[in-house]
Amino acid sequence: MRFYVISDNLDTKIGMRLAGIDGVVVHEKEEVTKALSDAMNMDDVAIVLITERLVNLCTDLVDELKLNRTRPLIVEIPDRHGNGRAKDSITRYVREAIGIKI
Repeated sequence: MRFYVISDNLDTKIGMRLAGIDGVVVHEKEEVTKALSDAMNMDDVAIVLITERLVNLCTDLVDELKLNRTRPLIVEIPDRHGNGRAKDSITRYVREAIGIKI
């Protein structure tokens, strides 16, 4: 089983390739949809890494795949510019979930 990356920039793809992870670079919603479909149908892919920016282009599709497919696992990753989350996002999630300020 292997990883597969779907990225919106070449730098992320090259970095992943240096770690032995193959993938594609896409930019438009239609390209993302096709790349996800292709990756989901690869028998040897266990985990699909996809940049947050691309997930934002097709949130409904990614959510549907996460809910209805057991394999491969879809993992959102930040691109080289960072992620779209606030700096204290993890702290905020914990505070909202259990009501304790840390």
